[in-house]
Amino acid sequence: MVVAAGVRIGWPDLPGEVRAAVRAILGAPVVEATSQAGGFSPGTADRVRTADGRRAFVKAVSPAQNEDSPRMHRREARITAALPPDVPAPELLGVHDDGDWVALVLEDIDGRHPVTPWLPDEMAGVLATLDRMAGTLTPSPIDDVASVAEHLAGDFAGWCRIVAEPPSDLDPWVAGRLESLVDLADRGLEALHGDTLVHLDVRADNLLLGPDGRVTLVDWPWASRGPAWLDRLLLLVNARLYGAVDTHDMLLRCAADTSADPDDLVAALVGLAGFFLDASRRPPPKSIPTVRAFQRAQADAVLAWLRPVLAS
Repeated sequence: MVVAAGVRIGWPDLPGEVRAAVRAILGAPVVEATSQAGGFSPGTADRVRTADGRRAFVKAVSPAQNEDSPRMHRREARITAALPPDVPAPELLGVHDDGDWVALVLEDIDGRHPVTPWLPDEMAGVLATLDRMAGTLTPSPIDDVASVAEHLAGDFAGWCRIVAEPPSDLDPWVAGRLESLVDLADRGLEALHGDTLVHLDVRADNLLLGPDGRVTLVDWPWASRGPAWLDRLLLLVNARLYGAVDTHDMLLRCAADTSADPDDLVAALVGLAGFFLDASRRPPPKSIPTVRAFQRAQADAVLAWLRPVLAS
């Protein structure tokens, strides 16, 4: 199974002025830094401990690692700082931004990623957390974020690009229904309107489970306004990727819980599959070599899910 992974720098690779800025935010020098695996950022992702015993999580990046990553860090800092205190997200302790390097200093969460393939109890706990979070974040407490429909409009046009230039290894089942997939993706995009602030990147490596069962969502740069069901649907995509087979029953329960049309959720899955499949054909971004294989794996998992659903 392809996992989310960037080519990551570590704490010792940061310029001295960035480490000094982190020290100023934390009030003491960092004496220990442990790099964390998972995720696609090519910057640092370190759990740190200071000389006086304080702990924090530091993520820092510059355009030298990836030209888009500093912008994403700035966006994450702005969104995280504006989240209500009862949202299950790390607290932002401070930011360093010198125009080149952007460093976020966040609360260090005592937790681990969910087990994959997903365990039923852990899946149930995360789904319940996402349900409560959607209630807290409806209406969106942050006004100046894009809607999911605006954010994903180009991505959901993936099927149109596949029609125009089909890949050589296009599955015959897909090739035989491309026009209907384009239409369904259009419906899925329309279904993405809503006034809930959604995380939009819910997957196992962006979740931490605490010893007490508390669930925390990390990495918020993609947060946008959309339907209350979307984060739960994205979790089901991740579950399907790692081998879950009862995801459609969970999709139907999600639709019922949110008074949504199940066909809208299916149409959103079609749009996501087109995005994953189309994006997987592109060259990988700098320092993120595995993202295209990860997108292809997601495309294959979602299309396998959709086959019996669209045939019924």
